Amino acid sequence: MTGFGQHGTRRYPRTRGRMGSRSGPDRATLGIIGLVCAVAGFFTLGIVLGPAAIVCGWLAMGRTWAGSRPVPALVAVVLGAIDTLLAVIWLAGAAGPGGGLL
Repeated sequence: MTGFGQHGTRRYPRTRGRMGSRSGPDRATLGIIGLVCAVAGFFTLGIVLGPAAIVCGWLAMGRTWAGSRPVPALVAVVLGAIDTLLAVIWLAGAAGPGGGLL
């Protein structure tokens, strides 16, 4: 008996496309996860954690460079890029002549 009221579900339908999906983590959480991945990547598995930090930071920034950017997300992207670059240089040095040995 929803016919009497102001509280029926047909009266105020949810606007499509305006509300984001709430099934995944929010932007602040993604920024912190990216920051943790970037810092941990300096110590172990930089080739994996560096790109993970870049992706998490990019998603936390809303997939754009425009507008205000949260600091943890920006730091995650920058540290993740440095981490990935160092890991690639380390792998290239290990694969060079001599196998990285003197």
